[in-house]
Amino acid sequence: MGDVGIGETAVGAVLACAGGVAWVLNARHQEVRRARLLFSGGGAVDTGPAPGERLIGELRRLHGRVGAEWWSLAAGLVLALVGASVIPVVAGAAGVPVLRRVGKARRARLEKERRADAVIALCGVFAGEVRAGQQPGEALLRAERDSGGLGEPQAAVIAAARFGGDVPGALAVAARQPGAEGLLGLAACWRVAVDQGAGLAAGLDRLDGALRAERDQRADLRAQLSGARATALLLAVLPLFGLLLGAAMGADPLRVLLHSGAGLGCLVAGAVFEGAGVWWAARIVRGAEAA
Repeated sequence: MGDVGIGETAVGAVLACAGGVAWVLNARHQEVRRARLLFSGGGAVDTGPAPGERLIGELRRLHGRVGAEWWSLAAGLVLALVGASVIPVVAGAAGVPVLRRVGKARRARLEKERRADAVIALCGVFAGEVRAGQQPGEALLRAERDSGGLGEPQAAVIAAARFGGDVPGALAVAARQPGAEGLLGLAACWRVAVDQGAGLAAGLDRLDGALRAERDQRADLRAQLSGARATALLLAVLPLFGLLLGAAMGADPLRVLLHSGAGLGCLVAGAVFEGAGVWWAARIVRGAEAA
């Protein structure tokens, strides 16, 4: 099998030994716990988490502290040791900024959705407070407190509502945050109610219904696009299954790809086509969501 086969055997042996150690430690922990329960007369004895549980907890804390993008470099280091080549390390290091950008975009999307939900909740609670007979300023303060907040500019909105300031202007500033665009409709309802004496609760109800319908439409579109995302993800990971299948058949694909001219050419061409395909599929999905 060569050096690669020896490396794979060594990695498998290390993983097997680590699993055996974790199993032995966990079994020993259970025996000690049972003994303590026996000698304590059946009372509750807090022996703490098992060593295996502590190990899993430490790995989770490490994952949260290091960041998901650095696992790309770790995977590259493992492949470099198995394949006896520096190319996986370079590829893993190049994947760190890409994964960081993807994670940042995902966190921004989740924050945008959370803020949009907070705006919808604000409109609903605000309408209920106004309908209950509260003054608009006091109703807005209570609704803002109960809906989870408007983000960083909420201090200006609170001050304007509490001291009789420019509430529509403060709401327009808060609407600049991604996901808080519905606050522009709230500012318009406030202006119409104050300037023309129109019913604020009725306008808030219509605004709440429109925002909810828009959110449901986005959720429905995301559900329809989930199949396309899953297909793109499956096509992206197919080369990994090909490598595993080749290794299972004894073809030694890592040595061919990393230590031969034809293999390096195929690796570069495959990486280029893979990246282009993933980018194109993501572009199609983003275009459909934007439309």
